[in-house]
Amino acid sequence: MTGCTGDHCVTCSDEAVAVTVVRLLDDDLAEVDVGGGRTEEISVALVEAAAGDTVLVHAKEAIGTVPR
Repeated sequence: MTGCTGDHCVTCSDEAVAVTVVRLLDDDLAEVDVGGGRTEEISVALVEAAAGDTVLVHAKEAIGTVPR
């Protein structure tokens, strides 16, 4: 059973955000495009992702991928 239903996580009331992987880094990290010309570093330890993929991120952790 998961703690997340609907649009928000019942644990922290946060949402997963879709971002695009710019490049993979060492230690299961990735640089992602968050829009507005900004990038951030996130963990991709829980998913298989490559540059150009769209991933869903919650608390700086990729928790899923969006099919192309």
